[in-house]
Amino acid sequence: MTENELSKVVFDAALKVHQNLGPGLLESAYEECLFYELNKTGLFVQKQKPLPLIYEEVKLEVGYRVDLMLENKLIVEVKAIDALNDVHLAQVLTYLKLSGCKLGLLINFNVTMIKNGVKRVVKDL
Repeated sequence: MTENELSKVVFDAALKVHQNLGPGLLESAYEECLFYELNKTGLFVQKQKPLPLIYEEVKLEVGYRVDLMLENKLIVEVKAIDALNDVHLAQVLTYLKLSGCKLGLLINFNVTMIKNGVKRVVKDL
């Protein structure tokens, strides 16, 4: 599957989770439910995948963790906050750079309509 096809699968799963739970829960609840829904698709989904930082050819384990990664191609960062801002976009861009992925989805579940909480973050796609 391409990154764009994977993003459609993620959006559909996020929509289902949001329709069932609505806004107002903790980020961890949405992440678990989204992970559950994505696992039902048969795709390779990793939760809390560690990302090392390579600095001057030295691998540093500094604790970066991607909420969800699909097929080693798409990063999903889950939020449950009042509003997304530039630091959240920067976080996903950093994860894209460190992982070599080209597309990330930043999903804020604390919205009335999930389509208003999804931001595509692209690097070299």
